[in-house]
Amino acid sequence: MVSSPQLFWLLLAVLLAVLRPSAAAHDYADALHKSILFFEGQRSGKLPHDQRLNWRRDSGLHDGAADGVDLTGGYYDAGDNVKFGFPMAFTTTLMAWSVIDFGKSMGPQHLAEALKAVRWATEYLLKATAVPCVVYVQVGDAFRDHSCWERPEDMDTPRTVYKVDRDHPGSEIAGETAAALAAASIAFRSADPAYSARLLERAISVFEFADKHRGAYSSSLHDAVCPFYCDVSGYEDELLWGAAWLHKASRRRDYREYIRRNEVILHAGDSINEFGWENKHAGINVLISKEVLMGKDDYLESFRINADNFICSLLPGISDHPQIQYSPGGLLFKAGGSNMQHVTALSFLLLAYSNYLSHAGGRVACGGASASPVALKRVAKRQVDYILGDNPLGMSYMVGYGARWPRRIHHRGSSLPSVKVHPGRIGCKAGTAYYLSPSPNPNVLVGAVVGGPTNTSDAFPDARPAFQQSEPTTYINAPFLGLLAFFSAHPDPNSWSQD
Repeated sequence: MVSSPQLFWLLLAVLLAVLRPSAAAHDYADALHKSILFFEGQRSGKLPHDQRLNWRRDSGLHDGAADGVDLTGGYYDAGDNVKFGFPMAFTTTLMAWSVIDFGKSMGPQHLAEALKAVRWATEYLLKATAVPCVVYVQVGDAFRDHSCWERPEDMDTPRTVYKVDRDHPGSEIAGETAAALAAASIAFRSADPAYSARLLERAISVFEFADKHRGAYSSSLHDAVCPFYCDVSGYEDELLWGAAWLHKASRRRDYREYIRRNEVILHAGDSINEFGWENKHAGINVLISKEVLMGKDDYLESFRINADNFICSLLPGISDHPQIQYSPGGLLFKAGGSNMQHVTALSFLLLAYSNYLSHAGGRVACGGASASPVALKRVAKRQVDYILGDNPLGMSYMVGYGARWPRRIHHRGSSLPSVKVHPGRIGCKAGTAYYLSPSPNPNVLVGAVVGGPTNTSDAFPDARPAFQQSEPTTYINAPFLGLLAFFSAHPDPNSWSQD
């Protein structure tokens, strides 16, 4: 048994080792700009006149037409050409949360850019939820798409449309979509009040559908969505997540009562160390804890306790959680592919919670020890700096940032010649030669953060076939917006105690 003083000094020693000072100061504002710019490279549909990544062209212009609906627009989730609604909705929620909590740190220009990125997603989600009690959840046959290596401008694989409805429920994706619309309604409240009201109205109706017609889209649409974005953890967390965001957006008492009434039924305390497109538990606890820390909802104290336990599980030297590790170079590591999705999402929660604690004058209680809000910020900043180049390889894992970054990312549009350079169509299998080529990608997907090292040795193969390491995703970048915004405005740790 380790005593409290021993635990404190153990924590301090490990923190000093893992959170060593950055090798060089980073331009967080530049990284923020590029992180937002990445989303332009993921756009589907008719591109606007101010499109800046001009190697992209219009794509998916007939999505939904065969089914009599307009499903153009939205984002491709990663390096493929399918529009997966589940990760797109989560991406939207996290972009909006970044704006809500850290928009003031972005500055007017970056804030406007971030809101454009959010709006590109919400415009699509409004289309996908235009029919009452129906949510269109995917466009594209994922199996056929993944058998090709072709530009989105050329894709000729089936643009099959998939939906959930009363008879084929999908509470997890409907709940996440409601959360995304509700969060975005807060983000747009000042910039566009009318649009904000429209988003909130739709969020309410989509949540009602999710709750009334309960069931998993992973069951209703199993053959289409699995194994790509199959939700193995169940839909209960998305219902709580949606209710939490609707309470925050509407301040309606019935959503607060819904959370309180369903806390046990919907397993609010389960898997508290998880947060990502599939599992929302840690995010729910952190989000609701803000209300508790502000003294507004004391009877939801259990969520704050869960949030404390989650935060403690991330702190090096204090955590004994088997699923959370740190690499020798200091990178937060969880087993599975695309580790950076865990790094950015969990670091975002660390930063958000540290701010909530700061405003409430609180600390995190971790057994016999405790951690200050500043300590949480240092852990988050260390992860951001690792991504930007403070790592054993001296490599930035954000494309286009720094002197050295991944050149062979697993991304079809980036790896194939642009339409401007090669106007002729490149067929499904004709792209294989580019996929296997050792040459760098001809089109720079500026701001893309790749999956990064997926083992504890800090190793990274800069190769397209190593998709778990080299593929970027929208849900890696979405929480990164908030992190970069904060550190661009507060780069000096000495200023954090004043926040």
